[in-house]
Amino acid sequence: MHARTAPSDAAAPLRLHGVDHTARPTWRLKETVTFYRDILGLPLIHTISARGWGPSTHPDFLHFFFDSGKGSTIAFFYYLGSDEPEALASRDSRPPLPDDHVFDATHTAWLVDTQEELLAWKTRLEARGVVVSAETAHEVIESIYFRDPNGYFIEITRKLRPLAALDARDADATLAAAIELEDEARATQARVTSIDDIWVRKAELLGRRLNLDQECHA
Repeated sequence: MHARTAPSDAAAPLRLHGVDHTARPTWRLKETVTFYRDILGLPLIHTISARGWGPSTHPDFLHFFFDSGKGSTIAFFYYLGSDEPEALASRDSRPPLPDDHVFDATHTAWLVDTQEELLAWKTRLEARGVVVSAETAHEVIESIYFRDPNGYFIEITRKLRPLAALDARDADATLAAAIELEDEARATQARVTSIDDIWVRKAELLGRRLNLDQECHA
């Protein structure tokens, strides 16, 4: 008779191992392939061609993937015979500014190592007729922005410095303050609309944490 092995209390925690791919719809097949393969230089590595699945309204489609580096891909769905939504119809002609902050918040950022590379990409894109923003530095990165043929916001960025443990602690304090304020506002059916309120609450939160730490070490 074999003894039953007790379940281990030290099971390895589940973790994710990086982004495999991101995917978006396109209604501009040729333009999208030309842009990502020929202008951005991303190899086209796989295409799924399939009948629609699930609901009867799901059209047949192509699902194609470009190698975006370090084991990840960027993919697009091309739905055969479907109409491009009006909201996307003219987005490709918009300037590379986040005028629609909700739509443009969803974007892809590609990494380069140096400012020289960043400026070289700006020159290359502009030479191919792509409208590119000025270089923008924000805290820990410097970036340029432009749109693909679908009007999707694209970023190329370089890191100005590596992130440190202090950045993680600051991020935790900022979001803890924001969540605390949001919970209070929701209880009174109000909204948090000013970043100043979050900064003030963050200072209060850090003060509380400091006092608690001092009490623990008293």
